[in-house]
Amino acid sequence: MEEQNQPEKRIEGEVLFKGRMLRVERDTVRLPNGLQTSREIIRHPGAVAIIALQDQQLLLVRQFRYAIAQETLEIPAGKIDFQEPPHDCAVRELREETGYRGTMEHISTFYTTPGFTDEVMHLFFARDLVWDPLAPDEDEFIGVERIPWEEAVQMAQQNKFNDGKTILGILLVKGRMG
Repeated sequence: MEEQNQPEKRIEGEVLFKGRMLRVERDTVRLPNGLQTSREIIRHPGAVAIIALQDQQLLLVRQFRYAIAQETLEIPAGKIDFQEPPHDCAVRELREETGYRGTMEHISTFYTTPGFTDEVMHLFFARDLVWDPLAPDEDEFIGVERIPWEEAVQMAQQNKFNDGKTILGILLVKGRMG
């Protein structure tokens, strides 16, 4: 994604935390009016999400999300490994989370929450699925569910998913399909 003009100028910064999945930084910046303030930023390596259709059914994963203390129903997704191309990550994540491999088409790339993180999400559409599982990550406990495509579209339109990438992915693919 192309960088536009930068009305805030970084003066200095520090790393507050560095973990296995993200880094938290605090920068001091000069605003366009000359005042200084701080910006806290979460640096993230990026992620993929996949709309996977088989026989007009959407494959979804049900899993507990610790950050929100609840179970979610969402499209398969995962973090990009260091120097891993997004397409390869999408293939790997789909196989790990659902057991399927398919023809991948890139649909969109977007920032998830640009107010505080640089995380970029690459959305793919997977079709022609064949069973080709990979072992799931040892810290993932996922159940796979299937929902008829038109029902999934209605659920997205009626705000029945609580996951943004799932809603956006379904609506973008629906828009392409007509």
